[in-house]
Amino acid sequence: MANIEELKRVASQVRRDIIRQTHFAASGHPGGSLGCTDLLVALYFEIMQHQPDFNMSGQEEDMFFLSNGHISPVWYSVLARSGYFPVEELSTFRQINSRLQGHPATHEGLPGIRVASGSLGQGISVAIGAALSKKLENDNHTVYCLCGDGELQEGQVWEAALFAHHHQVDNLITIVDWNGQQIDGANDDVITLGDLPAKWEAFGWTVLHMNGNDMQDVITGLTKAKEQSRQGRPVVILMKTEMGYGVDFMQGTHKWHGKAPNAEQTQQALSQLEETQGDYPAPN
Repeated sequence: MANIEELKRVASQVRRDIIRQTHFAASGHPGGSLGCTDLLVALYFEIMQHQPDFNMSGQEEDMFFLSNGHISPVWYSVLARSGYFPVEELSTFRQINSRLQGHPATHEGLPGIRVASGSLGQGISVAIGAALSKKLENDNHTVYCLCGDGELQEGQVWEAALFAHHHQVDNLITIVDWNGQQIDGANDDVITLGDLPAKWEAFGWTVLHMNGNDMQDVITGLTKAKEQSRQGRPVVILMKTEMGYGVDFMQGTHKWHGKAPNAEQTQQALSQLEETQGDYPAPN
């Protein structure tokens, strides 16, 4: 059984890492990273079967793909904190020649990263390929994919959704970060997404819901999703979050989608987040 309080403590440290990474780099995407922290902590520290001694094939382990690659700060922090590479390397985020690029990439061989991402709309397609590969290899592990709600404005997402249902890719669990915000404003002001649950159901997916900023609900939701997988239909979790969750002046607004905090804002944010595992050293 998950130790919810310990997972919350890890999440607090990850949120500190996000603030510090984007501040030191003077660029990056803190808003969505903060909102999705509880999900990634739950996946890597409780739900997924995975090996920090990384193998690119992902055979005989669960796999995760980050489609909305701009929220790389949260993924880098979780990978480092779960043993994929030294925590100290977080200080190189977005620096020249760093393995921790603004969007995840593979050419520098960063452990945990299996595909370059951030060109929105492509992640579910990649995850489907990985899931089908597991079926061919009789590998009973699960493939997880996270995408943003604004990303659902991309047509490729819905082509992939049709394909996954038609081919019964039922070892795939997709999570949608349903925070209602994207870089230019509220989703409803850019392109309204309509009735998302009804859309996914019409495309033949099993649709679940969870509060992505409540660690207990995240664990419950992911557990339920795994229980309902392998029944002939892919599973999607519509995860309600607040962009910027955990830092009061960042919450619920698109303005922190891609804006780094200055020194004063960084201190204000860090004062709201408990240091639980030790901050990594600041860059030289």
